[in-house]
Amino acid sequence: MLSTADYEVLAAFRYTLRGFLAFSDAAAARFGITQQQYQALLAMKTHVGREPLAVSGLAALLLVKHHSAVGMVDRLAKLGMVRRAASPGDRRKVALRLTAKGARATARLAAIHRAELARIAPDFARYMIFLARPVRG
Repeated sequence: MLSTADYEVLAAFRYTLRGFLAFSDAAAARFGITQQQYQALLAMKTHVGREPLAVSGLAALLLVKHHSAVGMVDRLAKLGMVRRAASPGDRRKVALRLTAKGARATARLAAIHRAELARIAPDFARYMIFLARPVRG
């Protein structure tokens, strides 16, 4: 059974999380992109593997449908942040690559997000310690 304190911490956690997401929306907007497009840039930046990241892989990482990822890549390509190329391993697939502009935007946004996460980390740490306790009842 959850206590009143449990509910209060859950509400505070969600409030802090939503605040971070609102911060992320605003930060990305200053670069002319959405928060989800920033997430796509991060996925491309951090992808490791023998094959380059394809649209299907990006869709899976972003938890969106393939056609949504295609639209996102279209918009990022139009902004000059991403380019498409034929995958070297399978010419039927499209490999996604950050452009220099996309890499610069990703680096600047990552630094901004890291600073904000460092600022709110103590709150998250308190929530996690509290929420990690076993629930009685």
